[in-house]
Amino acid sequence: MDIYEQLESNVRGYCRSFPVTFSRARNAVLTDTDGNDYIDFLGGAGTLNYGHNNPAFKEALIDYIQSDSVTHGLDMHTEAKTAFLQAFNEHILKPRKMDYKIQFTGPTGTNAVEAALKIVRKNTGRQTVVSFTNGFHGVTQGAVAVTANSYYKNAVGMPLPGVQFMPYDGYLGDFNTLHYFEKALQDKSSGLGHPAAVIVECIQGEGGLNAASEAWLLGLQALCKRYDMLLIVDDIQAGCGRSGTFFSFEEFGLQPDVITLSKSLSGYGLPMAVVLMKEELDTWKPGEHNGTFRGNNHAFVTARKAIETYWADDSFSKSVKHKAHVLRQRLKEIQAEHGGQLKHKGRGIMQGLECADGKLANRITELAFERGLIIETSGSDGQVVKILTPLTIEEDLLLKGLDILDSCIGDVMSELVSKAS
Repeated sequence: MDIYEQLESNVRGYCRSFPVTFSRARNAVLTDTDGNDYIDFLGGAGTLNYGHNNPAFKEALIDYIQSDSVTHGLDMHTEAKTAFLQAFNEHILKPRKMDYKIQFTGPTGTNAVEAALKIVRKNTGRQTVVSFTNGFHGVTQGAVAVTANSYYKNAVGMPLPGVQFMPYDGYLGDFNTLHYFEKALQDKSSGLGHPAAVIVECIQGEGGLNAASEAWLLGLQALCKRYDMLLIVDDIQAGCGRSGTFFSFEEFGLQPDVITLSKSLSGYGLPMAVVLMKEELDTWKPGEHNGTFRGNNHAFVTARKAIETYWADDSFSKSVKHKAHVLRQRLKEIQAEHGGQLKHKGRGIMQGLECADGKLANRITELAFERGLIIETSGSDGQVVKILTPLTIEEDLLLKGLDILDSCIGDVMSELVSKAS
């Protein structure tokens, strides 16, 4: 580990929680250089929905590389890009009756958010974008402006204008926060003005697994239409099947004006991001938002294979929903075991347990790592133990991981009782 202390920046994060050197990975298992196996409940923070080294994707990528096909092509046409666009249109857009243009941005999710913010401002001629409490959208300057957590905002070191925050669904208990939002829109002295757009996550991943209700999301869409605001759904972590459907908003019938996708889009952990926008919003001039790596052909290959393998019919979606049900039931059992000291959060295979504070949640995840389970926390205080396992995890391995988590929670709760007495 000395080489990391000597050379790598202090900004490194995940390696501090999981201080070993990993050498191999397959589906939902990571192996370190000492041969120890770990069940992966982190899944690349939502990047590995189809598991580590998915064999179907690996074979397609190796064949592509060995054929001397194009690796890097800026935004030029390539066979790999053509095949991806055809697959995405055939298996994702058309079945959902979605009429969107696709913009390939730089390969990170935060770059997709930057592009989305620019295009809504360009189309409306207005500057303010409304974001929500506990929202996370990235850490580049525009994306971190619409990110709520002060830890990330303070790192910028300067004011971040052009954003107003509103309370997310459930932030004020049973009160419908859209009533407050609409009141602010109506009141010329609220300080809100007339926003260009709203950006929202249907399930807040980094924000603590807060899942907005169908009624609230449909109400937000209606509010945007009434007050001439564009609706951006950030589906970077919750998309690509994580909720049980390809998009996290599908089952609610939401029709966003703009959608951002990244993380598991490539299927293989390769960097790739896109912005989907309604055709009338595609007012970009050539090269107005660009980047050297907006044509990751290796990612196009594996993304196409992921779509054709898992989204040509509804069998994968059904399997994800089944595992999500298993996960929910087991977490509810664990919650019940501890008499209301834990709170179930999230939906799909994006669920977890909220603890009293971040210190408690962190102790649980530390102990879990010692016992062969990789799992992280989220929330404003890191108080939510968060499960983002690959969607392809074998059910017996999912249950084994949950048993480990259960034992860790039980032991940490016992420690608290012992200290209190």
